Amino acid sequence: MILEEIINLTDYPLNDKEFRKICKSTLDKDGALILKNFMRPPALEQVRKEGLENQHKAYYCKEDHNVYLTTPDANYSDDHPRNRSIVSSKGCITDDQIPLNSPLHVLYDAEIFRNFLCEVLDEEGLYDYADSLSSINLHYAAEGQELGWHFDNSSFATTLLIQKPTGGGQFEYVENMRSADEGEMNFDGVAGVLDAKTPVKTMNMPEGTLALFRGRNAIHRVTPTEGERTRMLVVLAYNSKPDVAISKSASMTFYGRVG
Repeated sequence: MILEEIINLTDYPLNDKEFRKICKSTLDKDGALILKNFMRPPALEQVRKEGLENQHKAYYCKEDHNVYLTTPDANYSDDHPRNRSIVSSKGCITDDQIPLNSPLHVLYDAEIFRNFLCEVLDEEGLYDYADSLSSINLHYAAEGQELGWHFDNSSFATTLLIQKPTGGGQFEYVENMRSADEGEMNFDGVAGVLDAKTPVKTMNMPEGTLALFRGRNAIHRVTPTEGERTRMLVVLAYNSKPDVAISKSASMTFYGRVG
């Protein structure tokens, strides 16, 4: 497939300066950019088929973590927002398990797409991961699996929703919950979210949606999947610097191997 067969360039002219400006403004204002029907149906169906055919290769992990994705701090109690235990569970196939002729590789490598991301995300350049596992990941969330409340360590995430579950699997978030660069962790605000006392936003994403999300200061989660239909989500991971690889410990945690 060529790029024009994979993404909807009619509604989303990635090369257009005005369109890029609008997208950047939306992301800067809302912390999220949602482009529905970004993938064309034939490409979406091919990726879904690839995902189902390769699901048996997925590495499944279940983690207990806090929302900050850091080690516990003995200065706080176990039930303090800084240390409170959250559960995340999912399966994943890695870049080297995505078929070579997949539309995902064409999209990930496309110069027009990468240039669009650079301008919208205000990055000078975006580069592949140096390891063989991390650039493209396809995540699976079967019934009961979820992504618990957390903040991202990276400044942005780029995802494609491939298959919605029968129920659940909702992306929820609260923007500007902390200021990581200033060291303000907003424990009281986080407690309000964890205790379900703070209203949260839900991101409506039909299948084929491209989502850019700034999760470093926005607390977010994906609710547990309900029903037999597995949620499938692609993460297109880039680095702002070349020759960066995932750490060996992280690789073993998320992939069960090192690339």
